[in-house]
This record gives sequence, C-alpha cells and structure tokens, in this order.
Amino acid sequence: MKAAIQTGVRQFEVREVPDPVLPDDGVILHVTACGVCGSDLRRWREGLPAGVDGVIPGHEIAGRVIAVGPKVSHLAIGDRLALGPDIHCGHCWYCQHEMFNLCDHMRMLGITPGYPGGFAEKLAIGGEVLTNGIVHPIPDTLPDEIAALAEPCSSVLASHLKTDVSFNDVVVVIGAGPIGCLLVATAKARGARAFIVVRSDRRRELVARFAPDAIIDSSREDMVARVRALTHGLGADIAICANPDASTHAAAVQMVRKGGKIVLFGGLPKANPMTTLDSNRIHYGEIEVIGAFSYHPTAHAMALDLFARGAIPIEKLITHRFALEEIDAAFVTADSGKGLKVLVTP
Repeated sequence: MKAAIQTGVRQFEVREVPDPVLPDDGVILHVTACGVCGSDLRRWREGLPAGVDGVIPGHEIAGRVIAVGPKVSHLAIGDRLALGPDIHCGHCWYCQHEMFNLCDHMRMLGITPGYPGGFAEKLAIGGEVLTNGIVHPIPDTLPDEIAALAEPCSSVLASHLKTDVSFNDVVVVIGAGPIGCLLVATAKARGARAFIVVRSDRRRELVARFAPDAIIDSSREDMVARVRALTHGLGADIAICANPDASTHAAAVQMVRKGGKIVLFGGLPKANPMTTLDSNRIHYGEIEVIGAFSYHPTAHAMALDLFARGAIPIEKLITHRFALEEIDAAFVTADSGKGLKVLVTP
C-alpha cells in the first residue's frame, strides 16, 4: 500500500510499504479521508521525536472496513467507521474515574511511535483501539469526509459542555482557524451569541461563512474594548483562547464579566509555555480559568450525530482536498492559513 511517512522537518515521503497485518481481534480499514490537524502541522514544523526515523501521521480518520479478524463479531466488511486518536489504558486513576482524555498512559494514532495514522491507504485497528479507543460507526447519510471531522469537533463540544454554553451567553472565540470556526458554530447551535477575533482580511472572509454575531479584527482595533462595547460595558460570559499566543490569555481576563469563564483551548509552544494573568481580577471577579484538552469518547459519537442532523454546518469548514501523493501540498496549504480544513483522501 501507499503511505505518507514524515521523515524530518517539513519532509514527507510517499512510498510503498507492506500492507498492515490483520489483528485477530481487530479490522483493516481502507482510509477514505483524513484531515490535517494543527497538531500535525506543529510536528511537521518541529520534526520527529528523538530516535524516531519515520512516522505515518494523521488522526482525523474515516474509512471502510475491508477485513475482519476472527475474534471480532460486532463489525463486518463494508462498515464505515470514524476514528479519533486517543487510546486510553483503562486502568489508571483517571480511566477508573472515566476521565479518559487525561489517561496517564495515553497512546495516540498517528502520534505515538508504533501507532500509525491515517495518511495511508490502509490502517490496522487492533483490539485495544476497538476497546479503549475512539471508534464509531458513520451514520448512513453522512459522507466519509464529513465524518472525519467529528474528531476536531469533539474537543470543541467538550469545551462547550465544560462551560455549559447556553441561551443568552456571549461567547468570544480568540482564534480564527478551523477550531475557532467550529467553536463559533457550536456556540450558535447552543443558542449563544458568538464573536470571533481575527487578524487578517482573509480570515475575516473565511469565518464569515459561519455567521458570527461579530467579527473583531485585532490588527485594527482593541479586542477588549470592542467586546466591552458590544456587551454594553458588561463583558463576555465566556472567552475561549483557541490559538498559541499567550497574550490572548491576558486579554481574555479583561474581556469577560465578573463571574465569567475563560477557556485555554489552544496549547502554547513547548519552548515557551508560560502565561501571565491578572490574578486580582480573577480573584475579586470570581473568574474561572478552565483548561480544555481532548474529549470523552462520547463527544465523538455526539459530533457524528449532530453532523447527521445538520445541527452544525460542518461542510463549510472544508476548503481544500488533496490526494495522498499531494501530501506536501496539503501541509503547505494548511500551514499557509489560506483555507480552513484541509483533507487528504487516500
């Protein structure tokens, strides 16, 4: 089969590799769509972990079962499946308390060495993935390329569930990438008013398709002052930092009302992970600062259901599609910021 193997900084090789071996307790998936994630881009820019010669990345996966192991009875050839990357251990304190995304021994498809991802024609899904991973059937009415996007949408849903976004809330999303757009779309689906902060005319153009209630261009105006003006001086109920810029954390503290919530959704660069917040404003204003990472497997099933019901206009997120042989162009395009979600279709 063909697979796209990352071999170094901004380097892929598309080459023939042996077909995956069918696990007795698993299946072989013919990959039909795999999205390029921001975390894929970060590893593409930074290179491989020490001691790793090559890896097949990709974890926003959809595909069709083409072989079934003898110990598997609940899946059949032809079944369509959507996958997320997480494989929890099932035994640590966090797993025992159903906080699977915080598992102490987490492995991830397309990320952890030895667990190849979806930028390949075929993928073996073993028993540990079927049992402790994120694997759900694709609804009959849902195209595979849409189903692949259940993965990024799952973390978005999880953050909204954490903050209990609802009617009459004002949600400010700082960051206008694919995740920022999904945060706006889900906030509106939950009945909230959603503002989004952008930094360029191109981003303003792209996010407009999700009909935010306000688009704030931080390159031309003070985002805090604009949020205050739009809320008659009160401030937002919730501010979500969906970007890798620590300065937006400080701005979020200033733009929420007393009793408001701040979600740190986007991670900072590992080489510079520190941030500075106004502790007095958080203390005296009883402001909550919430970390949001990954999701419970049920969020993935919820995303697929919402897509099938048309509750989230997910199709608007896809701006580019590439063949597996065009993996370099796919990553360059995703890195350029010219579009939103880039899909690879092996």
